Amino acid sequence: MELGRLEYLQALVTEFQVTDSTEAKEQVLANLANFAYDPSNYEYLRQLQVLDLFLDMLTEDNETLVEFAMGGLCNLCLDKTNKEYILEASGVEPIINCLSSSNEETVVSAVTTLMFLTTPRSRAQTTALPVVECMLRFSLSANTRLSNLASIFLQDYCTPPQVEEARNLSKHTAVGIPLPKD
Repeated sequence: MELGRLEYLQALVTEFQVTDSTEAKEQVLANLANFAYDPSNYEYLRQLQVLDLFLDMLTEDNETLVEFAMGGLCNLCLDKTNKEYILEASGVEPIINCLSSSNEETVVSAVTTLMFLTTPRSRAQTTALPVVECMLRFSLSANTRLSNLASIFLQDYCTPPQVEEARNLSKHTAVGIPLPKD
């Protein structure tokens, strides 16, 4: 007997919740993040509260779980309903915190997610001064993916005065968010 899409996704969520194996949790979260790429799964993932699961995993110590959760959110946030849910669930702050990850994939997904989450209402939070400062640093990275993405963020999502303020502030401080490892 073949499981339907909802039942299969429910089985994954249940497996994630009941397993004690870190490796199994990582594998299940990777699968859920991949399923989040397909818009036909959005409603099921909302129904199963997978957005909350992804948001909860952003604060885990396990970098692999954080990476897959951030990737899942990145896949989901193009959808208007999912975007609103993430914003209403105070999801921007933990996503911003992922900018300090040492994992390149986590950082790239976090930058992309912040772009997708930027709306007139959320712009003040997604382009707050510490974020703009971070993007300035990322734009200077030797990592081409990260530097290009940060440059697009600065150009398309930030105002010239925001960028200038961050540049001026950055000149006076050595403290910042570390670049991810290549």
